[in-house]
Amino acid sequence: MPDQRSAAASGPPRFLIEPIVRAALHEDLGRRGDVTSEAVIPADATMKGVIAARQSGTLAGLDAARLAFELIDPSIALESVMADGGRFAPGDTVLAISGPARSILTAERVALNLVCHLSGIATATADLVAAARAHGAADIVCTRKTTPGLRTLEKHAVKAGGGGNHRFGLDDAILIKDNHIAVAGSVKEAMGRARAYAGHMLKIEIEVDTLAQLEEALRYEPDAVLLDNMTPETLAQAVRMVAGRATTEASGRMTAETVGPVSAAGVDLISVGWLTHSAPIVDLGLDEV
Repeated sequence: MPDQRSAAASGPPRFLIEPIVRAALHEDLGRRGDVTSEAVIPADATMKGVIAARQSGTLAGLDAARLAFELIDPSIALESVMADGGRFAPGDTVLAISGPARSILTAERVALNLVCHLSGIATATADLVAAARAHGAADIVCTRKTTPGLRTLEKHAVKAGGGGNHRFGLDDAILIKDNHIAVAGSVKEAMGRARAYAGHMLKIEIEVDTLAQLEEALRYEPDAVLLDNMTPETLAQAVRMVAGRATTEASGRMTAETVGPVSAAGVDLISVGWLTHSAPIVDLGLDEV
């Protein structure tokens, strides 16, 4: 998979981002708006500021941050200094801002919440991509373990960090996991029903925990196999068993220390849930200039 960062620089289209940002602003403004700025800041006061990095990282969520300011007050002037996917160091400016002080301060927290959170995801992704690529060719992908309401932005942040996206939702593809097999009765029954349902456009992936399960699953020609919680040695055996007949995906407690050996095992993809549900933020702040 080519580096996703340049493709992700523009972000999702505005009509997908706007409801998310509006909801965040509604939550923050409550019933009366920004009473502190109204009480303390003169109505005609203006200011200039920058969103600047406090630590190193990879940028994501700049469009969402810009939109927070634009929705509060279209007269705020915004100048992007870099694009999503760009690397920044402490002190670097990512966005220059000028205009009515009340409006800027009202939008500040929502803008920073989004860009800090999403840049944290992009930064963690970039670190994992680098660790994996140092040992093999596996691509880092995210999962559906996203913050409710933020999936579009969080999956974009993964791409900004050089990773890729797994399913966006349950309707993207058929992914047969252990509970599906248990209820269906067997791998054979689950795969047979999936094949009858899927048609030619819907891919089928099946999760396996052992090489014996993998051997059974391969008889039914899945498009992809999810190799869950296997050691690098077992993964290497699994890759040899698959022999290019399906996409191989490894999952299970992946970290910067473990993705290298997993990538070296020869899998195609490494899926990481914590990228979107637990990546630490990157600290960026609004400074007056």
